[in-house]
Amino acid sequence: MSSPTTTRPRSAPARAVRLALAATLLAAGVLAGPAPAQAASPYERGPAPTTAILEASRGPFATASQSVSSLSVTGFGGGVIYYPTSTSEGTFGAIAISPGYTAAWSSISWLGPRIASHGFVVIGIETNTRLDQPDSRGRQLLAALDYLTERSSVRSRIDSSRLAVAGHSMGGGGTLEAASARPSLQAAVPLAPWNLDKSWSELRVPTLIIGGESDTVAPVASHSVPFYTSIPASAEKAYLELNGASHFFPQTVNTPTARQMVAWLKRFVDDDTRYEQFLCPGPSGLAIEEYRNTCPSY
Repeated sequence: MSSPTTTRPRSAPARAVRLALAATLLAAGVLAGPAPAQAASPYERGPAPTTAILEASRGPFATASQSVSSLSVTGFGGGVIYYPTSTSEGTFGAIAISPGYTAAWSSISWLGPRIASHGFVVIGIETNTRLDQPDSRGRQLLAALDYLTERSSVRSRIDSSRLAVAGHSMGGGGTLEAASARPSLQAAVPLAPWNLDKSWSELRVPTLIIGGESDTVAPVASHSVPFYTSIPASAEKAYLELNGASHFFPQTVNTPTARQMVAWLKRFVDDDTRYEQFLCPGPSGLAIEEYRNTCPSY
């Protein structure tokens, strides 16, 4: 009868040698280890997003506001700054927003605290005159951003490398002008934009255009749609058309506008890919007539 086979325990020194060899091979890339987890954007602010958070009248950040006198600034007509009161999560991106032709900031002022409450510093501007054209409004938006980041009392709360512009009607046309003039901007959101220039092939700033299906002042067929089509896909772009909406949809609280606007700003100003789910495939439902998007790349 054969003797039972026995297995001798490996010595501790031999085991140590094998572990050291494995560590050397792993460091040299010979052995494959588990892929490291992808780091989140350092600019993520606030909790993981949900539809309920985006559609609420306020986001997760408490906000405060302060008026800016036209006498204390140059290049634009003053306005109102809205900002998160907490600084525990670091600095924030910032956005300047212009009202439309003959309109004051008060006409779209609901956007200020709404956007700020999602973790942005917002300046809603008054224009130099109520009749300013898009090129002038574009310059004023950029002047407001410069004031916000260089001279305002909240400048320490702002990351000056993460800036955006938006505006309604003539201010929407000005938003395109500002994005064209300053390609370092992180995002642009024209609302029912009006501009005689129909081609924006030079734009490189991620741009979300929101138009109203029933707009008779800046009809989407001759304004928003040609603007969107002319922007190169490499810039990242989206077009949202609201079902039955007139030219003046931004002048009252509009949840589809706020939801998409915040998601766009979070994705591109904060580089927060948690918001990708709201851009691709994008919004749908009775309030949405059409949505187009190049779908952002990671």
